[in-house]
Amino acid sequence: MTGSKLKELISSVDYLVAGAGVAGLRAAIQLADHGEVLVITKESLGESNTHYAQGGIAVAAAEDREDVSLHLDDTIFAGDGLVFLPAADALVSEGPARVSELIEWGTRFDSAAGRLLRTREGAHSRPRILHANGDATGAEISRSLVAYAHAHPRIKFAEWTMVTRLLVAEGRVIGAELASAKGDDNESKYRKQISARAVLIASGGAGQVYSDTTNPEVATGDGLALALEAGAELADMEFYQFHPTAFSLAGAPRFLLSEALRGEGAYLRNDRGERFMERYHTLLELAPRDVVARAITREGLGEGGETRTVYLDMRHVKSVDLHQRFPGISRFLEGYSLELARDLIPARPAAHYLMGGIRTDLTGRTTVRGLYAAGEVACTGVHGANRLASNSLLEGLVFGARAAQAMVDDHLPLLQAESLLPVCLALDAGDAARVADHVHALRCAMWADGGLLRSASTLESGLRAQAECETGLAHIAQQGKRSRCLFEAQSMARVARAILCSALAREESRGAHFRSDYPHRDDESFQKHSSYSEGKAVTFESW
Repeated sequence: MTGSKLKELISSVDYLVAGAGVAGLRAAIQLADHGEVLVITKESLGESNTHYAQGGIAVAAAEDREDVSLHLDDTIFAGDGLVFLPAADALVSEGPARVSELIEWGTRFDSAAGRLLRTREGAHSRPRILHANGDATGAEISRSLVAYAHAHPRIKFAEWTMVTRLLVAEGRVIGAELASAKGDDNESKYRKQISARAVLIASGGAGQVYSDTTNPEVATGDGLALALEAGAELADMEFYQFHPTAFSLAGAPRFLLSEALRGEGAYLRNDRGERFMERYHTLLELAPRDVVARAITREGLGEGGETRTVYLDMRHVKSVDLHQRFPGISRFLEGYSLELARDLIPARPAAHYLMGGIRTDLTGRTTVRGLYAAGEVACTGVHGANRLASNSLLEGLVFGARAAQAMVDDHLPLLQAESLLPVCLALDAGDAARVADHVHALRCAMWADGGLLRSASTLESGLRAQAECETGLAHIAQQGKRSRCLFEAQSMARVARAILCSALAREESRGAHFRSDYPHRDDESFQKHSSYSEGKAVTFESW
């Protein structure tokens, strides 16, 4: 079943999965062997961060135990002293088996002469990145998982449907409130409650909280906000990774220019034509992402504060057919009369991936019974302060499977919730315009004050903008009005507060979190993970 006919949805299910990316689908496939599964997705199947992942999936060959160990070392190195070792060990040791399953289920990775092709990306010591259709790895993984899940009779899908609230009773999550995500149909005014033995949040990240992001429009942090409202803790929210190279041209989207471009030999040049990475790291263009992103930001600022262009340069790369290796990127650039082999490609950082998220153990259990999380929305500590390139798809597979097993093992009873809820009021045109204005102001403030370069003064400025946004949105909501745009805006405001408060509390620089007023790493005070709950001060603890 697909679609968003709320009245036609059953009132209870064994397992409810919010999100249809790699983590949610991998979990759903495993859960379906033990009960009925309903997968909720805010838009059509395939519209997720997974689908847009270009570079590939990092995984050692199953028979290469040395590379499994090196993959662990690289993950720890990139994480800048904050990687939770048991989580990283699970990622790299279980990864080969999870990827083998993908291949058995129909995923077609690029190969030659019967051998999988592997490339190298930033901060990897070896070529271990599998890719599909050149630069469309996420789309291929999404395609195969959707097809495999669709074939299972116990998995149902509700597309264009939102989870708007988690239902909590007797100290645990017992289900969810759903609403139509279309916004322009008769169902948009209805909500429905569905009971479940266990609920998995696998809704991806929150890149839309920033004005510049590689994430799709659905990435508004809904799952994080839902978990907070239900009483769950978030962890490490100050660590937002900014991909170093998104397309940078006025009026153009921040299209991701994959890490694999630099893996295949691309240089970074400033507007004077100089390669500059030697001034920042011995690994040059293959340094960890946080290092490269800040280097590009600094090279892109003139002495008077003016913006200067930084470029990706592949004109010297002759050993690779760039059109064949990067067909998706090449097609995008053709729309702007640019070619990888011929032109300098303007690039700048953009918000890309959240290392923090809903705090979970190694099996996806959150701090609220009955609620589980996996993938980008979760925080196991596997990435530390900075994610290693192409570890995200592997994280979704490994921890999606682990969360599913925990949901089955916990054997929680099914508690019934009410079915159809009263009608809500719709937003009028004026309300919708005010919501859009609040969101625009918030996203701009987050980019300026809570982005790559931070300080106490900028973060406090960001919190003032966030409070103004949150107050304005609450005024609209208090009138009993509901809509997708209002729900997403309130989610972004909640997530923004978590990021800003956590960043203000961490008085050091580490990984993706850089503060000009505390420019050095402080292991004595801050080699710990942050914890954020609404209404409480940010705390730090060792895991």
